[in-house]
Amino acid sequence: GSQYLIVILLVCCSVIERAVEEAKATVDAAYKYSRTESIDRMQRSPGSLKHIYRLHKQPVGVSRDAVRSADYMDLTVQSLRNSLTRRRRRSINATDLISEEDLLVIANLTGCSPRSRVQSCDFSSGFRGPNSDCNNRQNPRWGSSNIPFVRWLPAEYQDSMNLPKSWDRDHEINNHILPLVRLVSNQILDTANSDVEDDPLYTHLVTIFGQWTDHDLTFTPHSPAIRSFNDGIDCDHTCERKEPCFPIEIPSKDPHFTDDSHECMPFFRSAPACGSGTTGYTFGSPTVREQMNTLTAFIDVGQVYGADKTKARLLRDFSTDAGLLRVNQDYTDNGRELLPFEVGPNMCETRRRITNDNNTQEVPCFLAGDVRTNENIALASLHTLLMREHNRLARNLATLNPHWGGERLYQEARKIMGGYFQVRDKDFLPHILGPDIMAKKLSSYPGYDEDVNPTISNVFATAAFRFAHLMVQPFIFRLDNNYKDHPDYPTQLLHKTFFTPWRILFQGGLDPILRGLVGRKAKLNTQQNMMHDELRNRLFKFTAELALDLASLNLQRGRDHGLPGYNQWRKFCGLSQPQNLQQLADVMKNRQLANALLNLYGTPDNIDVWLGGVAEPFVNGGRVGPLFACLIATQFQRIRQGDRLWWENDGVFTAAQRHSLKETSLARIICDNTGITEVPAKPFLYRPRGSGYTQCDNIPAFDLSPWKEGGKSMSSALCDTFGR
Repeated sequence: GSQYLIVILLVCCSVIERAVEEAKATVDAAYKYSRTESIDRMQRSPGSLKHIYRLHKQPVGVSRDAVRSADYMDLTVQSLRNSLTRRRRRSINATDLISEEDLLVIANLTGCSPRSRVQSCDFSSGFRGPNSDCNNRQNPRWGSSNIPFVRWLPAEYQDSMNLPKSWDRDHEINNHILPLVRLVSNQILDTANSDVEDDPLYTHLVTIFGQWTDHDLTFTPHSPAIRSFNDGIDCDHTCERKEPCFPIEIPSKDPHFTDDSHECMPFFRSAPACGSGTTGYTFGSPTVREQMNTLTAFIDVGQVYGADKTKARLLRDFSTDAGLLRVNQDYTDNGRELLPFEVGPNMCETRRRITNDNNTQEVPCFLAGDVRTNENIALASLHTLLMREHNRLARNLATLNPHWGGERLYQEARKIMGGYFQVRDKDFLPHILGPDIMAKKLSSYPGYDEDVNPTISNVFATAAFRFAHLMVQPFIFRLDNNYKDHPDYPTQLLHKTFFTPWRILFQGGLDPILRGLVGRKAKLNTQQNMMHDELRNRLFKFTAELALDLASLNLQRGRDHGLPGYNQWRKFCGLSQPQNLQQLADVMKNRQLANALLNLYGTPDNIDVWLGGVAEPFVNGGRVGPLFACLIATQFQRIRQGDRLWWENDGVFTAAQRHSLKETSLARIICDNTGITEVPAKPFLYRPRGSGYTQCDNIPAFDLSPWKEGGKSMSSALCDTFGR
């Protein structure tokens, strides 16, 4: 009997190993084909939207390895289930054939198991690691990079496990078929070009800073494969819904896409996390498909430093022992540092600048801590500004402490930058959430709580923190020294600034762009004018080829992730759940809008959460409605309380250092790292030039003296005199 069991075990192990090897070969071949083909197509068609967008959202480095492991495991389990089902000639569940022990073996062979293991941690360091492992002593992976988003409500997939909502067009939810996302975009979110309403209070910096903050917290990679593993269908050549393709159908008589040859927009499903979704089971327990966050959940300025060790080292300058970040070796901005270039084929190399002698010059993408740095020149400018600030801090710290080596200088400057942006959220979030929500959920710091999981939630990343998409102006403004339209480098339509680092190199550098951010107003989101056509019809547009619609992408992404509907989230937040036209009209304070929503969705329960959230009227003093105010505040509560290295937690900074961090300003950072000589003292608040602007000489400098080892700093003396 024992010999028979040994034979069975050996056979099982052999079958599993063979299935894993076959899965690896299939996935590797698909990845290789997809990478080679995507680069080849991009080079054959410079500026082609669909190729650039696909490469832009694919995981890289450590994140790509994590997604690859997930695909290995997923395909292995699918193969085993299909094979054994055919032998048994009946429908079976995964647990009938694949035991917990089998799944653990598969996880080890595919590389999924190490991604769920508890890390060996050294908690004595006061500095963060690049991927933020070991923040929580009991749960070291909480909040780290390359782990799944958490869910605050159970997922709602079409098949309960994996398939997106409306994967099958005739599938009903609550007795209604979900409307096409492009139809919803056309009927609810459309904004005529002439109807942009400026925000009366806030600058365009609020919008771009929202994007900047999001890029510190969330990035959801697409699958690297452009063809299905099972039948090899290339997603570029079909509008069929074949994993990983979930194309966005263009409705008949679309007012913008009138060419009958355009039946759909490309859309790739978010990559699954290890062992989730179509496997049906992870380590013996039922699970649904989960999506991965390649970034850390902490406000740690990962956009500057990277979220894994490999990327972090790539961004550092090891040519000296000065703790600096790498800078561009070919160009400067009037003598000031610019970001280094990416090496190898990338989407910005397809953008060619015509030089004065009529020659063509290719310009690569800038390299920074986040892959989306080049999405627009305003975002790239913030990346450049903060790279300069790190290097400024490192140089000044070296002057204060000549005995510090490069590693200490780098880590101290990085820690200051993280603390600085944690403080700045107290400037930024009140403009979004309003004073009432801030007082209720984000007032005084309650202290670190090791039982609070800071990991980013799926609904925050996929819906709530995309509120600022409706605050984006159709222009990137560029202003001269007098904060008037720049005579040499005019303001550009937004779509003409996508992936164009050459505009920074050859068209005036950072200063005109940063003046445009603080000297011009944000767009105001109103129920009549939600999203401008620059994002709704010309997203990532370079040529006459089909562009994308950001509203449709957001709606489709929520369905891809299985997010519950609008009323489920209203219930989660303790808000009313409208059931009919009158109740929905009361919530929206707009009967016409409520009627349009019900004509599309049939029931308030089915409204996509992103749409319901952005359509609500603002909370008092904020720029989001009650639902998104709740979800955003809840996430930032958990980020703050669940971060052992939060700037206000005891022992992270000294009292004098905390005082210094509180006293500095974003205005001062602009002054210290550009040629700009006057700015609004509070750059998020719009003020006309004149009395609302302050000369840089009159803005207090960031006091670094508390970081000097030995001796008493100016801040310490003030704290001793006036209390802490």
